[in-house]
Amino acid sequence: MTAKDNTNRNLFLILMILVAAAFRLLAFKYKELSNFNPVGAIALFGGAYFTSKWKGYATVLLTLFSTDIIINYLYTSKLTLWYGGAVWVYLCFAFMVLVGTMLERVNVVSVLLGSIATVLIHWLITDLPWLYGTAYPHTLAGYGESLVKAIPFEKNMALGTLVFSAILFGGFELAKNKYTFLQDKKQLAL
Repeated sequence: MTAKDNTNRNLFLILMILVAAAFRLLAFKYKELSNFNPVGAIALFGGAYFTSKWKGYATVLLTLFSTDIIINYLYTSKLTLWYGGAVWVYLCFAFMVLVGTMLERVNVVSVLLGSIATVLIHWLITDLPWLYGTAYPHTLAGYGESLVKAIPFEKNMALGTLVFSAILFGGFELAKNKYTFLQDKKQLAL
């Protein structure tokens, strides 16, 4: 793969991610779509397809950061660059990218299992009770209560991750069959 092909491939990946990220903003207008968004799928996708793994992390975390700024502004009419608990949320998405890097072969089963793993990571980490001040007791029972109350949001995240994973992974695999510059070195050798 030439340097130009690699640059074009990366630009194509980033464009797909940005188009998907735009759907995250729909949740502001349509509350029933709360947490039905592509961010988990974007993390999995970025980890799986960027040949330089740091680009997968950077693209996903910058996408999350920029859409967080927009969404926070839409809700509060204030420019908020960081919020309480953001470290844990961003750590979750970094773990999701890591899951994507572990996909040895992209196929329906690996993407499905990766999608489930990303949702579980998000659910188990972002619903730790101490992230919500005194909303939940800082005990195992409080953690259980937090997990149960998060089920509707995590259900939406699971659905969003599955739908957008199908779109991103499926779309990129179809595009790779048509445009060889999208294939990485390992695939060209096969």
